[in-house]
Amino acid sequence: MKPHPTCTLVTPTYNWPEALELLLLSVLNQTVLPNEVIIADDGSKKETRQLIENFQQKFPIPLIHIWHEDLENRKPRIMNQAIAKAKFDYIVEIDGDIIMHKNFIEDHLNFSEKGHYLYGSRVNIQKKNIPKIFNQKKIHFGFFSEGIKKRGRTLHIPFLMRFAKTSNTRSTKLRGCNMSFWRDDFIKINGFNENLVGWGIDDSEMIQRLHNIGIQGKRLKHAGIVYHIYHPEQSKSHIELNLEIEKKTTHKKITYIEKGVNQFL
Repeated sequence: MKPHPTCTLVTPTYNWPEALELLLLSVLNQTVLPNEVIIADDGSKKETRQLIENFQQKFPIPLIHIWHEDLENRKPRIMNQAIAKAKFDYIVEIDGDIIMHKNFIEDHLNFSEKGHYLYGSRVNIQKKNIPKIFNQKKIHFGFFSEGIKKRGRTLHIPFLMRFAKTSNTRSTKLRGCNMSFWRDDFIKINGFNENLVGWGIDDSEMIQRLHNIGIQGKRLKHAGIVYHIYHPEQSKSHIELNLEIEKKTTHKKITYIEKGVNQFL
């Protein structure tokens, strides 16, 4: 296998320290550690800060907490700040409600390739099992685990990735909770679009601009496995506005947005 690129794991979070704790425990369980972890905090209260400080005492790699004031959903802005601070070449992005399979980082690094980004799927943990996994601090799941959906996605068979094809169009299966890209490519398109408001579309709109500069996508199947902790859906009150921005990005082949990561570099 080729040498791994250096890597920063970036995750947004907002006022859910119970989920963030399981995420950080799953970092410690990785077969290959990232070079650093950056938590992009969209204005959480002191409980999150205290949790991160406790983990910083025992983390074998830098664990960096970047916070801004809570002015409703400003995920694109805090993610831009985090990736601007990243010291390493390759960015692996997950959500703050994700538990990673032990080979997650290793898979993303093994299949990283210049001129490409990667995206994977997720295994959903059902609502009824959430209290139990928090009480037990459970981070190990598999095909026979109770309370999960789409069990086939739990099967770790990275050998099958040799048959994976690249795509020059954005997939509807893309999820920001499980993707990776080169930091230099992210900077070329000026990162996340801060004109997007509220929940949704920020990841797919950014990926569309990567396609617009010629970057191709590759889907991780039976590799790069994550488990998603159930939560109620966030408000989609601004989704139509965001979809219109994404549509414009696609049809006009926009590659660089006005308000992005450049203000933090």
